[in-house]
Amino acid sequence: MSGALALALPRPVRRQIWSIGGGKGGIGKSLLAASLGWQLARLGKRVVLVDADLGGANLHTCLGVPGPSRTLGDFILRRVERIEDVVVDTPFPRLRLISGASDVLGAANINYQQKVRVLSKLRGLDVDIVLIDLGAGTSHNIIDFFLISDVSLLAVVPEPTSIENGYRFIKSALYRRLRNAAPNPAVREVIDAALDQKSTQGIRTPLDLLAAVEREDPAAVARLRRELGEFHPRFIVNQVRSPADIAVGHQLVTACARHLGVRASYAGYVHYDDAVWRAVRQRRLFAEKDPDSAPALETRQIARSLVEGETLALTW
Repeated sequence: MSGALALALPRPVRRQIWSIGGGKGGIGKSLLAASLGWQLARLGKRVVLVDADLGGANLHTCLGVPGPSRTLGDFILRRVERIEDVVVDTPFPRLRLISGASDVLGAANINYQQKVRVLSKLRGLDVDIVLIDLGAGTSHNIIDFFLISDVSLLAVVPEPTSIENGYRFIKSALYRRLRNAAPNPAVREVIDAALDQKSTQGIRTPLDLLAAVEREDPAAVARLRRELGEFHPRFIVNQVRSPADIAVGHQLVTACARHLGVRASYAGYVHYDDAVWRAVRQRRLFAEKDPDSAPALETRQIARSLVEGETLALTW
């Protein structure tokens, strides 16, 4: 192939995996996921929403869709071989759904091979964006889905417990990422000691950790520094009621930089609105039912900003 012909050919479109997690339940994460998916579809993206809350799936309800007969659990347990066979249509153009596996005993505790198979097949779906609604908490499965994502979103609400859990989620994800990158058991042991609150090694921050790793294996430090530098989570503050609530996102970004050395960013905020819970009671997607409400407009702005930011990143 000549150089001129190669330049004339369009670049292949890179499918992306996005995920949205939360340090605790009850913060409206699934509603945000459903609304973001709908807004991305309105922006012309082909989207598959994935309910990966394998112990309490409810994303279909947020979309106003009846519980599908086939779920992610059927794929995990090999009742179907193709992940495409558990993808269902929604009433909305360009937006499809893989429902969660809350009907499958033990599905929340999938093993490593099952997890790798799920992630591989999701990456191969013929869509623009796979948006994964993660379960609440910091289990390894949740963290691993978060870490493999091209866009990793963390939802919090402006309450002390949610803020603390959100920060703890990012810290857990960071240390999990570093542990996965550890080149040998000795370095993994140092990282495990850093996660042990009762450890006597005095490792309190990632900088302490890097210093401890350098003493154990100097060659490993550059790799861990690179992993630390490439970790870019994004916060969404939900159920905002005041300017002080909006500031929570900036405070979390600052805390991650100061205490973890993580370059996080603030994707945006969504106001509290009674229209949201009224739509939930009616089994309607709030963004579609009240598209001019503040939460709908704010999730649209978040979706647009993220798409534009990722397009710019891919261009460079």
